[in-house]
Amino acid sequence: MEEITTPQLLELLDDPEVKIIDVRPTEAYNGWRNKGEKRGGHIKTAKSLPLKWTSYFDWPEIVKEKKIRPADRLVIYGYNRDEAQKVASLFLRAGYQNLSLYDHFLHHWDKDHNLPVSKLTRYKQLVSPAWLRQLISDGTASGFNSERYCICHCYYRDSGSYDKGHIPGAVPLDTNSLESPITWNRKTPEEIKTALEQLGITHDTTVVLYGTYSFPRNDDPFPGSSAGHLGAMRCALLMLYAGVEDVRLLNGGFQAWTDEGFEISKEHTTPRAVASFGITVPKYPHLMIDTEEARKYLQSEDKNLVCVRSWSEYIGEVSGYNYIKKRGRIPGAVFADCGSDAYHMENYRNPDHTTREFGEIHSMWANSGITKDKHNAFYCGTGWRGSEAFVNAWLMGWKNISVYDGGWYEWSSDETNPTETGVPD
Repeated sequence: MEEITTPQLLELLDDPEVKIIDVRPTEAYNGWRNKGEKRGGHIKTAKSLPLKWTSYFDWPEIVKEKKIRPADRLVIYGYNRDEAQKVASLFLRAGYQNLSLYDHFLHHWDKDHNLPVSKLTRYKQLVSPAWLRQLISDGTASGFNSERYCICHCYYRDSGSYDKGHIPGAVPLDTNSLESPITWNRKTPEEIKTALEQLGITHDTTVVLYGTYSFPRNDDPFPGSSAGHLGAMRCALLMLYAGVEDVRLLNGGFQAWTDEGFEISKEHTTPRAVASFGITVPKYPHLMIDTEEARKYLQSEDKNLVCVRSWSEYIGEVSGYNYIKKRGRIPGAVFADCGSDAYHMENYRNPDHTTREFGEIHSMWANSGITKDKHNAFYCGTGWRGSEAFVNAWLMGWKNISVYDGGWYEWSSDETNPTETGVPD
């Protein structure tokens, strides 16, 4: 198979018929320096297609969704030639013919500051299982500068998910401790502060959040009862709102931990409460908006109210929830498709539940007019999916972002608020 040089690859960067494919782990693609990289990140315009995914039966569908076509010229690179060759062999068997290998990423591209690389702005807030294992093992890990840390196993009403097995040392965190079990809106600042103190979390604690991935049926009496990953995203937003300065997420959640074969514990870890969170809650109130502000967003040219729901919810075919009767959308809201239904966010995740390639999310949003120069307030039914969209924007370094906490649930319950159904004109 042809191997190309750095100058040859540089000439191909802006060719739309060329797809550069990075087969390294997602954390390396995002910016982590796993193999002694000088800069970290990936070759500008490269697509992330980790070697790990080649073991998935739906690998051809993954490739298709990434718009990698048989007519494209492919340039494949990884940490070494063997990794790239394994992925290239799969493409050859799938009928792709115009393939090249690039074997100079570590020794040339990464070291030359004149060659363009891209990385996720807040990549350090997405940690790998290996990073977390190192932290647990001896209290050290790359980029960890805090005197204390807290690992939280997130869930909603399903303490059994913790009892069945969790990451050693993790404490159980029911989302109901931070938000109302009736409206799913955030609790009062004092209640949030108290909950964090009981968990042993201060404003300068490094918090690592994760959850599991089973989702309930739409007729489940406790919607989201096992949606740990969404719960982790929700808790991340609420902790950022409160003022926790170093919030991190285990990229891929509990599944990523078990995929690595790391130890699982059934020993209950009791949080050690602290006397004070250390600052006034919330430190960042602008990360949340309520209905009155949402109405103003709809009238502003430099703001977007962003609907992170499924298409069937958006056009009013379904409400999305068994406890929300009214169907439809907020008129003027910008659509940012979450995925198939109210309990899935596949448009924001990779096949292994890691966060989706940030360039793909950026492009998806840009096509809908969701850009970082505007203030974007994300919402869904009750705030969970909106929180995951928010976290993605936050990881990309967007500053003007928030979540409309009440969402469709609160908006639709007020008969004075306008609603609409059907496909927008």
